[in-house]
Amino acid sequence: MIETLYGKIFEMDAASCGIIIECCGVGYRVTVTANTLSKLPTPKFTPAGDPVEGAPVRLYTYMAVREDGVDLYGFHTREELSMYRLLISVSGIGPKAAMSILSLFTPRSLASAVAANDVKSISRAPGVGPKTAARVALELKDKIARNFPQFSSSDNSGDYIPAAANAPVNNLNDAREALAVLGYSRSEIAAAMKDVDPASPVEDIIKAALGQLMKN
Repeated sequence: MIETLYGKIFEMDAASCGIIIECCGVGYRVTVTANTLSKLPTPKFTPAGDPVEGAPVRLYTYMAVREDGVDLYGFHTREELSMYRLLISVSGIGPKAAMSILSLFTPRSLASAVAANDVKSISRAPGVGPKTAARVALELKDKIARNFPQFSSSDNSGDYIPAAANAPVNNLNDAREALAVLGYSRSEIAAAMKDVDPASPVEDIIKAALGQLMKN
């Protein structure tokens, strides 16, 4: 079982939240959440295409073994990994759906949504319908309280935005696709979008990203 990976980011696919992290000469393909991706350094290359030395990063990982292969999922913090493990314990939530939810929510904001029984917000995650979201809220309420007492012991209202006020996570994906059509590489798009406000309209996200791209 691979518990952690420590190395340098060699490739990054912002559209699919996939990366290759090179550890001791071995490259591991890992799927990460959008939240984790935003915290990772973008790979740098020389004009000749050679990778530039960068700071190493550590990912906490979950290895999913299937009949037809093995998938690695990576997280920036142990807290995010722990929440992921709780999510895949819910009936009907597989690895991809759990990653989708944690791309829309931080562990703390997901805990707030579950506590508020905000099924509408949870169902905004791609691939998660209202019935599945309702199971998440039902089955995780007590588990989160037991496993994350720090969330229930403090006021999380400032960290949580209900569905009615929350922009869909698809805004980020739509903006990435639009920038790709303009000819920008995935690594350039990831770097330009690291600091954008995900709650902004698609048009504003694209404008902010283009502003960053034009500076380079």
